[in-house]
Amino acid sequence: MLSWIADSLGGLWGPLRLLNSFFFLAGVGYGAVALAVWLLLPRLWGRLTTDRGRAFAVNADQSVGKPLGAGLVFVSLFSLAAVIFIPLQASALHVVPLILAAMAVGYLDDRRGGFTEYQLAVMDAVIALAASVVMLGFGDWVIWLPGWKGDLALSPWLAIPLASGLIWLSINATNCTDGVDGLSGSLSGTAILILGGLLYAVIGNETVASHLNIPFNPQGANWAIMAFLMVGAVSGYLWYNAPPSLVLMGDAGSRPLGFLIGMLVVATGNPLFLLLVASVILLNGATGLVKVAVTRFFKIPILTGVRFPLHDHCRKALGWSNAQVLVRFMLVHLGLSALLVVLVLKVR
Repeated sequence: MLSWIADSLGGLWGPLRLLNSFFFLAGVGYGAVALAVWLLLPRLWGRLTTDRGRAFAVNADQSVGKPLGAGLVFVSLFSLAAVIFIPLQASALHVVPLILAAMAVGYLDDRRGGFTEYQLAVMDAVIALAASVVMLGFGDWVIWLPGWKGDLALSPWLAIPLASGLIWLSINATNCTDGVDGLSGSLSGTAILILGGLLYAVIGNETVASHLNIPFNPQGANWAIMAFLMVGAVSGYLWYNAPPSLVLMGDAGSRPLGFLIGMLVVATGNPLFLLLVASVILLNGATGLVKVAVTRFFKIPILTGVRFPLHDHCRKALGWSNAQVLVRFMLVHLGLSALLVVLVLKVR
């Protein structure tokens, strides 16, 4: 919307042309959403449902009675900001209804707790499939991989299932990471920030992309604005979720966050970025999904001495406090992400 104002009125008043700057839109959008969430969340969380505890989760009793479902607030404000700050012609805007759908599924589960694992898996798959179709259409998906000089064009029959699987995995891994004050928001917010930076400065910059022999995405800057808007929303939420938390995001927050991470990875054109920028999220959450699947469907006991999500193992078996889990997971997350991203960009 703001870019439309710049196009319509920029000739009348020069400073309005700033509204066509992706950097300006991303920076001001980040601050505006963070401030809006910071101001409105404590005024609205009294209307949210409250946490009832989770079976088998370590220290679950510490969250009982706290407002649950803050994702309903910060994802809604993010979606409103997306319409304001992202150019109206951007393809990134087409997925905003799907982000709201992921939020709605999560909030209903927070409120009712009535969905089974299989029902949630199917709903996640439907939303992930819809996002893949919206982003890729039915044309080839051009991807790039480290150590492979050329580009690879995947046909729709391969591209859409692969993209859908990435998004589905990201949704569920991020959801499983939620359980320690500040952890899911910090890890996912950092992953989104890194992806946004890559989409703006590298993949969405034709000169840099050409220098690094990476396929240029002309929509990269628009996706970057979306990423920074969500980082702002998460920042406003984390102010109140820092240990000891006053409010919890619930599935209404973790599912759309994971959904956005998956879509941003698809937008980069490199499926491996999910492993690079979300390695700790996958290690913490997705490994538990693998353990459950192998044990339940193939009757093969694996990792029997490890409790998942991994943050529960660290608290129960290693005696880490919530603050220690948060800081140590973040240190590993930042170190791995920075190292792996630099290596992938240079090894072409």
